[in-house]
Amino acid sequence: MKPHRTYILYISICLWLLASPLCIGNLWGKDFVVVIDAGHGGHDPGAIGKISKEKNINLNVALKLGNLIKKNCDDVKVIYTRSRDVFIPLDRRAEIANNAKADLFISVHTNALAKNRTAKGASTWTLGLAKSDANLEVAKRENSVILYESDYQTRYAGFNPNSAESYIIFEFMQDKYMEQSVHLASLVQKQFRHTCKRVDRGVHQAGFLVLKASAMPSILVELGFISTPEEER
Repeated sequence: MKPHRTYILYISICLWLLASPLCIGNLWGKDFVVVIDAGHGGHDPGAIGKISKEKNINLNVALKLGNLIKKNCDDVKVIYTRSRDVFIPLDRRAEIANNAKADLFISVHTNALAKNRTAKGASTWTLGLAKSDANLEVAKRENSVILYESDYQTRYAGFNPNSAESYIIFEFMQDKYMEQSVHLASLVQKQFRHTCKRVDRGVHQAGFLVLKASAMPSILVELGFISTPEEER
C-alpha cells in the first residue's frame, strides 16, 4: 500500500479536528484522544494478497498515521488498539477506546474481492444498516473475525457474522455520533479523490461490530484492494 494513503488519513483527521466542536471544547481541557485500530492481527491475517497480508498493511499504516499525529499535533493523544502483530478481539478494540474516553475512533482495513476479481479505490464506512448486498458482504467479511474467538457466541449475544438476519439489529440503532462520523468519512474520501486522484468508492454504512461498540465518532477505512496487484503494491 502506497505511503500517501497514510497522509490522506492524517490530513483528513486534521481538517476534522479543526472543525469539530468536540475538539474546540477540549482545547482548554483534556487532550483530544484518537484511538487508531489496525484491523486483524496475530492468527487472524485478514485478506491475503499475492505478496502481503492485510494485518501487516493495516498495522504499518496505523503506526505511521499515529506518528504523524504525534509529531504535528501536540494537543492530540494517540492510542493504538495494537502496536504489534497480536490478535485483539473485536469488542476489546472498542473497549480500549471507551476506557480511554476517546474522542475519535479510526479502524484501518484493506479491502478484497473473492474469485480473482479486481477493483480499485478507497472507501470509508460508518455504522448503519447496509443498503446493498455488496455493503453487507464487506461487513460480513470484517465481522467474521469473531469466529477466531472461542466464546464469540456468548461475547456477541449469538450474533452470526455470516447471517443476514443478524444484521437486522442495525436497522433500529440510533447513533448520536452519526453526523460527525459521516463528516469525517466525507473528508477522508475527498482527500483520497482530490489529493492523490484515487478512485473514490464513496462513503457507506454497514453493520460493523467494532463501530457498534464504540461510544464516540468512528469510521472504518478500506484503504484499497489487496486482491488487485496494482493496488497491493
